Amino acid sequence: MALELIGKLIKVMPEVTGQGRNGAWNKQEFVIETLDSQYPKKVCMTVWGDKAADLKQFAEGDTLKATFSVESREYNERWYTELRAFRLELADGADSGYAAPARPAPAQQPRPAAQSQPVATPFNTSFDEESNDLPF
Repeated sequence: MALELIGKLIKVMPEVTGQGRNGAWNKQEFVIETLDSQYPKKVCMTVWGDKAADLKQFAEGDTLKATFSVESREYNERWYTELRAFRLELADGADSGYAAPARPAPAQQPRPAAQSQPVATPFNTSFDEESNDLPF
């Protein structure tokens, strides 16, 4: 399952290398902030192997489109989840960050304007019987 996330690159972590039973490995983590103006989210992702070199061509502040997969593994009865990016590219004029499945989401009905915001009463307002225009 491939997902996509569009956002601004805000941090690149140092590259981590090591030696495993299958040979040498390297990985690098980076953080993308989604461009959703109301609720932006920061998401930490990882690139492995040769993809770490691809990350070096981008600068902090660039708007990226990251294609990734979600993987979880268990270690000592605890689960660890990783967002593993396998394609990074500059986003071309995208205006919002999202993680979207391969199929489109159903359309949502807009709410009427009258129900959008409740009217707030100031905290220090006092009510007396003459100013109360309720019918009962």
